[in-house]
Amino acid sequence: MKKRAFLPAMLRRLARDDRAATAVEYGLILALIVLSMFAALHEMAGTTVGMWNNVSTKVQNAR
Repeated sequence: MKKRAFLPAMLRRLARDDRAATAVEYGLILALIVLSMFAALHEMAGTTVGMWNNVSTKVQNAR
């Protein structure tokens, strides 16, 4: 019987706790930072691949 009473009590306690809202806000900020990092890395990877393709073409044409 304690298991049934434990879950609703825990949910009520979580609903009143405002620290969870702060944790969610920090999580959203972190997610935004990570997405920005992925976008920057993707752009940098494309530039780097283009640079190495240019080097490869110049080396092949030099032969």
